[in-house]
Amino acid sequence: MSNPATIAERYIAVWNEADQERRRALLAQTWTEDGTYTDPLMHGEGHDQIDALIGAVQQRFPGFRFTLAGSADGYGNHARFSWEFGPEGSDSLIKGTDFAVLDGGRLRSVSGFLDQVPAEA
Repeated sequence: MSNPATIAERYIAVWNEADQERRRALLAQTWTEDGTYTDPLMHGEGHDQIDALIGAVQQRFPGFRFTLAGSADGYGNHARFSWEFGPEGSDSLIKGTDFAVLDGGRLRSVSGFLDQVPAEA
């Protein structure tokens, strides 16, 4: 298994990349081609759909950034990490924990759980 901290850092970098061309390159490095992302609000399969989800989140929350919260951990081909999301330079408004299944050091699937979401989000 790849280092869980490295996987989590690359994952966060994909979500924070605003330039679609660079984001697509990061997606290709970080996710398998048939990778999936699922949370209570959205689901995507493959690079195109995951890229569209990320773009929609960035459009809905301009100026927000993801940061890792705590340390990532894992075993076998599984990783777990928590994150925060909020306006850059301010307290994070949204918090979550993601569970990932890896394949060859890349993400095959991510299941996201929202730990804190304000009513207005």
